[in-house]
Amino acid sequence: MTDHEPSIRHAALANAVSGALPVVTWEEEGATRQAPWRSLAGIAPPRRTVLADDRMPADEAFHLAAEGTALLWRGDFNNARQLLQAMARRIERRAKKAEPGGDISAEAFHRYRLGQAQRARTLGMLLLPFEADFGIPLRRAPQVRDACVEAYGQAGGPFIASLRELLGVIGAHEWRKKGVPVAAVGGRIHPHYGVFSPVRGEYLELPASAPLPADCPLAFDIGTGTGVLAAILARRGVARVVATDNDARAIACATDNIRRLGLSRQVEVVETDLFPPGQAQLVVCNPPWLPGRAATVLEKAVYDPDSRMLRGFLTGLAPHLVPGGEGWLILSDLAEHLGLRSRDELLAAFAGAGLEVVGRLDAAPVHGRASDRSDPLHAARVRETTSLWRLRPIPAG
Repeated sequence: MTDHEPSIRHAALANAVSGALPVVTWEEEGATRQAPWRSLAGIAPPRRTVLADDRMPADEAFHLAAEGTALLWRGDFNNARQLLQAMARRIERRAKKAEPGGDISAEAFHRYRLGQAQRARTLGMLLLPFEADFGIPLRRAPQVRDACVEAYGQAGGPFIASLRELLGVIGAHEWRKKGVPVAAVGGRIHPHYGVFSPVRGEYLELPASAPLPADCPLAFDIGTGTGVLAAILARRGVARVVATDNDARAIACATDNIRRLGLSRQVEVVETDLFPPGQAQLVVCNPPWLPGRAATVLEKAVYDPDSRMLRGFLTGLAPHLVPGGEGWLILSDLAEHLGLRSRDELLAAFAGAGLEVVGRLDAAPVHGRASDRSDPLHAARVRETTSLWRLRPIPAG
């Protein structure tokens, strides 16, 4: 224990135990200590926790974390960040990379995801103490209260959380402050923590350029997230847009963005699962692109367990369209290149929902990972296409 850390050991932190939260337990100064554990991803607290500080070598920290022992940091905050980077480098050196340009199978993709999950578990073992006001009682620790309130809400008391999660919270706070420029809305979209940022501009160009149905006074945006698609439709002249989501963070985020853009009179944000009541001339949806289980809050925008949202949108589309109305499904084909879903399966889902394709617009990826040959999924990403499928109910008879 170093001489600049007396506040870390105060009783409020060491002995605060909340009935609403699980706890982290460790031994310190001959006594068993506990503090509430917080994880935005819903990860269980570590089973074993030991103290660590600036004297701990990176190799020792890595081996302890890889074996499932958490490290409650008592040293300098910047040194903790450096240690986390050193642990990440050791993981990367051990990682098996896919051959550049090689095919990616579903089995290889699942192995990749398992490796990513193990990486997250290991790096999540470096823990920090937080005080009741989100202060971090470590030397050179930054002020993170605003970022933490955005992600956690009110603290309610001292707690323990992982450094890796905190860095994600800080990064999300910076994105929220500066926003993402989106030409189609004539401004910036400010993503909140846990809501997927619209940084991939190629898919936004599709709804900005697709032909609107004739006489389109009302549109639904299903799974609105940041509200960016609803804003694009409003900017294109749709008089009223109802944007839905079943996630409270997304509802708050979309409401904030619509207000910032001055579109509150045109766009109504509603918390519901998939469709609002009624019918519209246009119904738009950009569901998660990959069938699978999300491991983090942000992955919910990427992974759709059993393609639930995709299938729910398709099966519910026709009853929510007025005669002559149209549905827009914005979907990447990355799942096809990873062997997780075939094009025939997608087309069969359209037909099974009583829908026909009346048009399609495609966009190639422009994000950096598509050209990163060191990415284990490069072979799939470089072939990826994002499409806007224009769908209508199959005429009776």
